[in-house]
Amino acid sequence: MATSSSPAFYNYPEPKHLEVPYTPPKAANNPSLNGWPLTFAASLAGSFSFVSAYLYKQNGFGVLHELKELVDVEPRYDPTVIPVVAGETSLANYTTAESLRAPAQDVKGRFYSIADYHEAFKSGKLTPTALVEALLPLIRRDVDKPTKHSIAFLETKIELVKKAAEESTQRYKEGKPLGVLDGIPIGVKDEVDLKGHKKCYGSKKDFTRADNATSWCVAQWGEHGVINMGKLTMHELGMDTTNNNPTYGTPKNPYNPNYYTGGSSGGSAYAVGAGLLPFALGADGGGSIRIPSSYCGIFGLKPTHGRVSGRPTPSLAVSVGVLGPMAANMTDLEIAYRVMATPDPSHPSSSLFPPPNPTISPPSTSRKKLLGICRHWLARADPAVQSSAQKAIDYYTSKLGYEAVEITVPFIRETQLAHAMTCLSEFATNLANDQSFLTAPTRLLVGVGSACPSRDFLQAQKLRHRLMQHMAALFKEHPGLIIVTPTTPQVGAHITSGDKDLKVGVTDGDQSVRSMEYVWMANFLGLPSLSMPVGYAEAVDGPDVPIGLMGAAEWGEEDALIEWGFDGEGYLNEGLEGGRRRPEIWVDVMGLADGKGEGA
Repeated sequence: MATSSSPAFYNYPEPKHLEVPYTPPKAANNPSLNGWPLTFAASLAGSFSFVSAYLYKQNGFGVLHELKELVDVEPRYDPTVIPVVAGETSLANYTTAESLRAPAQDVKGRFYSIADYHEAFKSGKLTPTALVEALLPLIRRDVDKPTKHSIAFLETKIELVKKAAEESTQRYKEGKPLGVLDGIPIGVKDEVDLKGHKKCYGSKKDFTRADNATSWCVAQWGEHGVINMGKLTMHELGMDTTNNNPTYGTPKNPYNPNYYTGGSSGGSAYAVGAGLLPFALGADGGGSIRIPSSYCGIFGLKPTHGRVSGRPTPSLAVSVGVLGPMAANMTDLEIAYRVMATPDPSHPSSSLFPPPNPTISPPSTSRKKLLGICRHWLARADPAVQSSAQKAIDYYTSKLGYEAVEITVPFIRETQLAHAMTCLSEFATNLANDQSFLTAPTRLLVGVGSACPSRDFLQAQKLRHRLMQHMAALFKEHPGLIIVTPTTPQVGAHITSGDKDLKVGVTDGDQSVRSMEYVWMANFLGLPSLSMPVGYAEAVDGPDVPIGLMGAAEWGEEDALIEWGFDGEGYLNEGLEGGRRRPEIWVDVMGLADGKGEGA
């Protein structure tokens, strides 16, 4: 529990600052592999343990045992921290039209929201059936001539989609919709279970459950009438950040086809960024919601660890992975989150969280609005990313009443390595019995994870505990603090060798680690975190690509992040020079459905 002066929590770490001098990390120099060299290296790593051990050491994972600050620190294997709400709580209905904070209508680069769909359905201007009939030809991959959008969708069950649309259409005709989500088209990452659909984790292997279950959080959306358009593609097993998938194909960035969508929830990010869906489900163990959200110019929320239930779907990286929403705007992100985070009475941690009741009234003015800035960490980003982030921060402080607070984050590089080591080790443990189905890049990473000694894994969990204590001290000292960084330090993820990189896959450990420069903290320490678009930057070739800003808050403080996100959306629409942009391939789905628009 927290101290008596703090809000009540279960499993709250003891607040204890950790101050160490900042040492810039040494430049990494690992080779990028594709084609036959990659295949050969993966084969060696899978056959000879000394090769995996060499790669493990080459990536710097063995440094943690040198940290004297971890002596006498207890390891912490689970970062779940649960807020305790005094008195009885009840589950509010946040799918009423009155609960929506609809996006402004007259802004440049506007994406459709669930408010637009709901109003069109209520008025009779559009029906859910007409909507899915317009969408299906764009997203199906089981046809002779799939479109460029089809590659983002792994599987669509036509009969199930049409049946759900017909039922929703009938409810609207009778004036009895289930709420604002009724008839809304969505999709889910191929990491969760969905009744009637296969589950592959983006791999060749069939992981479909025998009981044909649907993951709890997806079922919550279903109870409110969403139309699930199917499974969305992902990076194999979620084990890298580009969404390069040689098995099912790689959707390219909707803003620039020479760039990746980011991953591992890249299919979800593409579908939302291209305008096909207003929101989708992602999963995040190392930035896999927030990185593709940043690259594809949308909003993504990684909830507090343990809050959202995916039961009965097992997590391949249980101490870092969560499920969360990805959306075109904050309105949709908020509603999607509040519904999917309904506490699951049969889940060991979700059942203990209070209901994610909405904040319809303006936030309290009794608490300062604080932005935590770690300057030397921010300076690790590329100049264009730093510039976009700083402009957004300046808008928050000059126009929106926020105050910037200088903070420190100790052992940045070491804890990032501890996070990566933990991810790889948990994946490798879950795949110990069979790796034959994996593509070469994933097989190589699993080999590195299997080389992790128990001593190093133990040190990583000690470092997790010590950093959680430091965060607790920051949140105690600065109540309501939101720690702000860029989402990624680089301007997008360029497909370096073009389509050649997409045939077998690519392993570029240095770029993978670089892309996770900021996102690891929320995963490893269990914090909630939100990414939002705040600008666009010049690409290596082709059109500009989006840049994301990220906030991380105290455990259980999703409401504070949501308010911060709405404020940031205001900057995107009103403060950013030129405003928000839609990608050239953006699809006017509502226009297509009523015969007035054109598909891309």
